[in-house]
Amino acid sequence: MKVDGIFPQQVGDAGDDGHAGITVVVCSSCRDETGSDARPRAGEILGDATRIAAEDTGISVKQIECLGNCKRRLSAAILRDGSWSYVFGDLTPESGPDLITGAKLFATSTDGILPWRGRPDSLKRGLVARIPPLDLLKENS
Repeated sequence: MKVDGIFPQQVGDAGDDGHAGITVVVCSSCRDETGSDARPRAGEILGDATRIAAEDTGISVKQIECLGNCKRRLSAAILRDGSWSYVFGDLTPESGPDLITGAKLFATSTDGILPWRGRPDSLKRGLVARIPPLDLLKENS
């Protein structure tokens, strides 16, 4: 069921695996390289692949209508409470496991930054932006 452009599809729970507080947001409206409007769209397929890869991890996976990164095709973001947020583009419908690998790596970070080492290549090449946590911006004002 879609509510305000968001598909409320949370996977797992806050268990003891250390992945609580990590959310992967996948753009469901992204089209494939042909620009086709056919359904399911490539973004929806990526969202499904990501949800499947996240099963039993405690990582939340949500789909949203648009991340505004259309020039970089399939897009997703990895968010962590109180940490930097990361936006990726140039993904494929099969990039779901890479997003979850990145999310797990991010969960182990002690400084709130997604480590470069161990990051899947698609998350190295596809990095669009790193967004600071609001608390950090308040401290620097």
